Amino acid sequence: MKREELSDLAVFLAVAEARSFTRAAAILGTSQSAISQIVRRLEAAIGLKLLTRNTRNVAPTQAGEQLIATLRPAFDEIDAQLAALSALRERPSGRLRITTSRHAAETILWPVVSQMLLDHPDLSVEISIDGQLTDIIADRFDAGIRLGEQVAKDMIAVPIGPELRMAVVGAPEYFARQGRPVTPQDLTGHDCINIRMPSKGGLYAWEFGKDGRDLNVRVEGPLVINDVPMILRAAAEGIGLACVLEDQASAPLASGRLERVLEDWCPPFPGYHLYYPDRRQLTPAFALLVDSLRHRRAA
Repeated sequence: MKREELSDLAVFLAVAEARSFTRAAAILGTSQSAISQIVRRLEAAIGLKLLTRNTRNVAPTQAGEQLIATLRPAFDEIDAQLAALSALRERPSGRLRITTSRHAAETILWPVVSQMLLDHPDLSVEISIDGQLTDIIADRFDAGIRLGEQVAKDMIAVPIGPELRMAVVGAPEYFARQGRPVTPQDLTGHDCINIRMPSKGGLYAWEFGKDGRDLNVRVEGPLVINDVPMILRAAAEGIGLACVLEDQASAPLASGRLERVLEDWCPPFPGYHLYYPDRRQLTPAFALLVDSLRHRRAA
């Protein structure tokens, strides 16, 4: 492909995405007449009409849509490669955008990011804390952090945290009043504090496992909260039983405000993973993030 042909394709893509010759000319820093001439030249070379024009709008034809679908990933890859080349400096620089859950941000991500920012003043980081699963490509995040089982199969997933366990906890006065469940099935006779799943909208089914047998229990109770600190507070006040990550309940368990049951039914499961698209060109800043998270997990 000749150099001018690649340039013509870039101009066509700018017009098609802007839906306007005028806006495309402003973006590219050239004249509207020059843009029109380039698009006509490209259409003549291909032998197909790529854009339909009227006084208000510019829209791609069917052939134009097919060409856009081919060009956009190719130009995105070129942009990524150029960004990687421009970032080849001694000190990592630029901006990283990461989506994560609050628990992962507090326990895994922040200790690493805070040190990176202190060590590398040319680096900036945006952290979006969101309980929902995020399309990191569509929303232009560099990476996301979620539990391993939540990561899409077409992503590179790097383990960055230890295995986790759930813990079923309640206040001593609750157990004195209602008794202690011995098996997960016993939970159907107890008041439980539910949490609504942000990704699916339904209530979380408490997950258990023992001797190779998995068991999910849909519990009921007087309260639904989507905030773990409030769930623990309600449980400590005797409202009902709660099911949270083991480390989230460590402080009230240590103080005796909460007690644990069904521990032998709560096996460990894979912890947090950093995930990103498999075509991503790693910039020095992003490589530093990956290496730092891996090192912290190993430590």
